[in-house]
Amino acid sequence: MQSTDLGNKESGKIWHRKPSPATRDGIIVNIIHNTSDYLPKVLRFLNVAFDSSGDCLLAGDHQGNIYVFDLHGNRFNLVQRTAQACTALAFNLHRKSEFLVALADYSIKCFDTVTKELVSWMRGHESSVFSISVHASGRYAITSSSDTAQLWDLDTFQRKRKLNILQSVGIQKVFFLPLSNTILSCFKDNSVFAWECDTLFCKYQLPAPPESSSLLYKVFAVTRDGRILAAGGKSNHVHLWCLEAKQLFRIIQMPTKVRAVRHLEFLPDSFDAGSNQVLGVLSQDGIMRFVNIQTCKLLFEIGSLDDGITSSIISPHGRYIAAIMENGSLNIYSVHTLTKEINKPPPPLVKVIEDLPKRKVSSGDLKMKVTSGRVQRPAKSRENKMQTRILKQDLTGNFENKENELSDGLNKKRLQILLKGYGEYPTKYRMFIWRSLLQLPENHTAFSNLLDKGIHVAFLNLEKTYPIKSRKLLRVLQRTLSALAHWSTIFSDTPYLPLLAFPFVKLFQNNQLICFEVVATLIINWCQHWFEYFPNPPINVLSMIENVLAFHDKELLQHFIEHDITSQLYAWPLLETVFSEVLTREEWLKLFDNIFSNHPSFLLMTVVAYNICSRAPLLNCDLKDDFEYFFHHRNNLDISAVIKEVYRLMDTTPTDIHPDSMLDAFVALTKGQYPVFNQYPKFIVDYQTQERERIRKDELDYLRERQTVEDMQAEVDQQRVEDEAWYEKQEQLRKAEETRREMLLQEEEKMIQQRERLAAVKRELKVKEMHLQEAARRRLLQLQQEQREMELRRLDDEIERKIHMRDREIAATAKDLEMRHLELESQKRLYEKNLTRNQEAVAKEMREDADACRRKADLEEHMFHRLIGMDQTQNQKTQKLIEENLAKAEQACLNTDWHIQALHKQRCHDLHRNECYQEMAKLLRKNRRKEIEILNAMREREAEKREEAEEKDLHLKSEKKASTLSEASRKWFLEKEINDALHAQHACNKVVPRCYTERVASSCLPRNSELNGISAVESSTQSSLNQRKAYWDSMEPDLMARVRNLRQRLATQARNRCQTPHLLAT
Repeated sequence: MQSTDLGNKESGKIWHRKPSPATRDGIIVNIIHNTSDYLPKVLRFLNVAFDSSGDCLLAGDHQGNIYVFDLHGNRFNLVQRTAQACTALAFNLHRKSEFLVALADYSIKCFDTVTKELVSWMRGHESSVFSISVHASGRYAITSSSDTAQLWDLDTFQRKRKLNILQSVGIQKVFFLPLSNTILSCFKDNSVFAWECDTLFCKYQLPAPPESSSLLYKVFAVTRDGRILAAGGKSNHVHLWCLEAKQLFRIIQMPTKVRAVRHLEFLPDSFDAGSNQVLGVLSQDGIMRFVNIQTCKLLFEIGSLDDGITSSIISPHGRYIAAIMENGSLNIYSVHTLTKEINKPPPPLVKVIEDLPKRKVSSGDLKMKVTSGRVQRPAKSRENKMQTRILKQDLTGNFENKENELSDGLNKKRLQILLKGYGEYPTKYRMFIWRSLLQLPENHTAFSNLLDKGIHVAFLNLEKTYPIKSRKLLRVLQRTLSALAHWSTIFSDTPYLPLLAFPFVKLFQNNQLICFEVVATLIINWCQHWFEYFPNPPINVLSMIENVLAFHDKELLQHFIEHDITSQLYAWPLLETVFSEVLTREEWLKLFDNIFSNHPSFLLMTVVAYNICSRAPLLNCDLKDDFEYFFHHRNNLDISAVIKEVYRLMDTTPTDIHPDSMLDAFVALTKGQYPVFNQYPKFIVDYQTQERERIRKDELDYLRERQTVEDMQAEVDQQRVEDEAWYEKQEQLRKAEETRREMLLQEEEKMIQQRERLAAVKRELKVKEMHLQEAARRRLLQLQQEQREMELRRLDDEIERKIHMRDREIAATAKDLEMRHLELESQKRLYEKNLTRNQEAVAKEMREDADACRRKADLEEHMFHRLIGMDQTQNQKTQKLIEENLAKAEQACLNTDWHIQALHKQRCHDLHRNECYQEMAKLLRKNRRKEIEILNAMREREAEKREEAEEKDLHLKSEKKASTLSEASRKWFLEKEINDALHAQHACNKVVPRCYTERVASSCLPRNSELNGISAVESSTQSSLNQRKAYWDSMEPDLMARVRNLRQRLATQARNRCQTPHLLAT
């Protein structure tokens, strides 16, 4: 017995060597869970549950650790830590990876074993949940506690119904019946009700147990077909209820050491069709006893007084038993090992009776108690052990119920009589009857040795020749054929062997040993002389069939001969497929019930009977294809008539042509080792083996060469495929490009239409804008006109004011001139008196007056200029504001036009962008050079101006010197003239009038020159005013042109700023 400690591991292997359970206890592995802490302790398993396949086991301990044990894959995994003890488990849900666990906090949780995540959390119970029953579909579940039972929908995890009962009654168990839609509720008062799952309608109630029985039901179990209910409690009695008849039909009394039944469960069997016959009874002593409910025979038991069982569960297919022991460990039992002794073949019918030793037999030695279906052994004395026998009474009287006694009481004649009466064996016992008729030895060791040799090379690629949808069925067929090929070499070269074995493989796919032995028995007995003409069809066997057909239906045989139809066409297809192609499953099973119950010649007679029963459609066939189709497809034929015809042929065929005279009687397979099969021409097989080896070597050479060629061809094909793919891709790209071009054209047409509509809208908006602009322009022009008129009026007023001021100045000047004239007259008189003394003062006064007039003129001119400047500034501000608004509007128009133009010419600009960038770069370089040249020229011009200014400064200094010299000369000249005048005065004192006239003239001379200077100043002032007015009038167009140039430069700079980022990006 292997033992596995889970420890702190979350995954690992369950066993580390191939398990070989002992026949004594049947334990595959013992699983314990010890913690590796400082103080190690044992974690006790509390609940176990199998999944629907029976190969995976779910187990939870008292700390909430839940493990999944894959018995087929030899792996265990920790799937969840719930941190609290689990009270119930269920692992057969609709979604295979999900399971339900009831926890100590009265809640039920659903987890996923793959993702290890919580799927749902269900609450509603107020006490501990001790049972979870899942519907056969896996979509509904019933959770039971002592006070209530609740029905859950596992698709939505919502509660559908709730069963509330009185506290005094209490619930024992509520569960689904297998393979039905019925809910069975069992209460503590021994009442049992059956409910419809959908409507919760009460279908029936079981009657109360007999008054003589004081058994209170505690535990329950139901067979897989849902027909029998087993109930037990604190007694050694087990009640069996028939749920179809709704009555108690048997009471089984367990041994006296059984005082209470703690658990009941039926043991499934592959051949009982759900009507389980073996019941497992766990008693208070920790031993689980398995008894046959029909024979009341104790078959085997697990557990012991020292290592008792607390709870157990059996896998759905009946291969494993998982038991939780009293020490908290988990034992996995092999049912096959435990039942090995029970399933032994029946002993021979001939038995030797030996004489008993001579001794006196007392009546007490043979004392026994006979009960109805129960046997109690007499008390054993300590001195000697007495040999006892169990006598029992058949309760039902049915032959089919004696399943375990068929081996001893099998009578082939009675079976044949039963078969002729009913036409077939009962479906429930057919497999067992076949096994008994064929006397299968069930050589497990020999069959395991054949399987250990692996898949035969002849059947490695079986799926290519016989594609089967079911992978499991294909795998079983492959293993069975490989075992046959390893058994005898001839079967590796038999082409029709898969057709022959397939119906049996499909029938016994869950038991490969039985399948192999049935096929092997069929080949040894019913396929006699088939391989004497190998690899050709069995001509001798086909000749037997043809002789029988010629005797019973010459017309049909003559029809076959006329149309060149041989026995290889009308007989061999039926034989090599054992009628599986032309019959349904039920018809085929019915036929082989008769074949296995009769002489091997029955199969050949069946071929003849099939042709005779089908003579009408066969006589209507003329073409060879029609015959081939007929013998390879199902036909409208009554199999019962065919079997009846076979029996007639078996009885009426003469002995000289009867196949039974040429075929041996039935021979069963030998026990322990399979017999040697060499009924075939060995030299042909050896020759074929040699030829196959030679062909294999040639094939290897050929395969190497072909592989080389295929590699080259693959490369060429790959290149061709790549080229075709490339061309196809190019074609697709071209088509896609054309499609996109068409789409673009359509989009362009749509865009053009949209643009046309947009242009129309824009035109309308433009017209409206033009109207608005025209109105605004008119208002602006009107405003400008009004402003101009106001300016003109202001200028007229200014001109009038200036004219008035000039007139006033002229009048003031005239008055000044008059006053000057008076002064000059007075001065003339004074000058006449003191000409010599005042001549220098007059000249000085003249200079001072000239300077004063100049300063006055400069001041007036400065004031005039300031006035003109103020007006000009105001005009400039107004004009600048208007021009700025106009520039902004024009700039907005320019920007809008530029954006529109940019959108239309974007593609063109993209194509010529590099050239434009280069040209602009060249222009920028040229501009930089020109700017540098201009700067140099400006610097040179500045230097020249500075030199010119210096020259003019020198010239000014020279002029000042010259003016100083001229002034000195003039002064000298005036002094000289004055002196000459004084001399002339002294000379002409006597001629007064003339001299006075001359003095007056001489005195008036300088005054006239002064007046001429004043008039010259006035005329110069007037001319300067006129010049400045003409200057401003001429400057106005120039200023407007400069404003326009400024706007153009601003627009150009804006465009350059927009294009500069593109230039930088390149």
